[in-house]
Amino acid sequence: MTQAKTSAAPRRRNLLKGAAVAAGAMSAPMVSQAQTTTLRFQSTWPAKDIFHEYAQDLAKKINDMAGNRLKIDVLPAGSVVPAFQLLDAVGKGTLDGGHGVIAYWYGKNSALALWGSGPGFGMDANMVLAWHYYGGGKALVEEIYKSLNLDVVSYMYGPMPVQPLGWFKKPVAKADDMKGLKFRTVGLAVDVFTDMGAAVNPLPGGEIVPALDRGLIDAAEFNNASSDRVLGFPDVAKNCMLQSFHQSGEQFEVLFNKTKLNALPAELKSIVDYGVQAASADMSWKAIERNSKDYEELKKQGIKFYKTPDAILRAQLASWDKAVAAKAKDNPMFKKVLDSQRAFAQRAGQWHNDYTVDFKMAYNHYFAQKKS
Repeated sequence: MTQAKTSAAPRRRNLLKGAAVAAGAMSAPMVSQAQTTTLRFQSTWPAKDIFHEYAQDLAKKINDMAGNRLKIDVLPAGSVVPAFQLLDAVGKGTLDGGHGVIAYWYGKNSALALWGSGPGFGMDANMVLAWHYYGGGKALVEEIYKSLNLDVVSYMYGPMPVQPLGWFKKPVAKADDMKGLKFRTVGLAVDVFTDMGAAVNPLPGGEIVPALDRGLIDAAEFNNASSDRVLGFPDVAKNCMLQSFHQSGEQFEVLFNKTKLNALPAELKSIVDYGVQAASADMSWKAIERNSKDYEELKKQGIKFYKTPDAILRAQLASWDKAVAAKAKDNPMFKKVLDSQRAFAQRAGQWHNDYTVDFKMAYNHYFAQKKS
């Protein structure tokens, strides 16, 4: 009797120990051992462009948050398909996703260019994003892509700074100076500058600087101080006109193949959602840092910067009104997007203009040269 009791004690201790271990394991956080899902992305940008860097920043944020469960690899433009074929490649599953701007798909439905092209009824890029996510824009993009039978999910993010009017061999002083000018632009801006009298050539990004150098065009626009500097604009033109309404509220678009995205677990899809939002904020901060530094470097290189005269800006608005009226007449979806933007901009713009102080006043107070 005594012996049996003694031999049972170690057994009970082992059982209690095992139960404690099991309880500890149950209370520990569950770590997924799922295999890594790798998604192959391509951007519409050259590897050296800051825009491709933004695409890589977005991927890194998502990858870091997903741990070893999801990895997005981003290739530069042309690695798998030409830049302007990205949307179709993602829709077909040739690529799992991509990074570009929605205006590139203007040829599929002209309404897509309204996300960033033109004055946006006075909205800047961040306000256009507000309209997209809270004013009905997101549903409209989904409707357009569905009508085109494209198996894609679109995320808008990354409010871009206002783009320059462009780089010129000779600066322009009045609206008539645009007449006969051989000018590079794309999307709805083609209609605007054509109405202003320019001879427009919608060259892809990589062909702009060589065309300027050879005199095939007189002037061109691309995007921002950092991208323009890397592309080589300062080597072929010495005058840059700042401020324009042709693309004053543009943002980036991230595309996912819908089938691939929907196959991810819910928590990974949430990481994608919040990763896009985080990248949007980070991109807008990085743009201020990098664009302002490259602006200073361009000045050191002897580039002359001029404010676009108000007369040219007003002429842009007048030409824009003609262009969108014609497009809205021919394309019901164009009118639907335009009406949605107008309704949101009228309310949000009133609030923004009434509440926002003139920051230029404060800047000049501290930094403007004092006249003796």
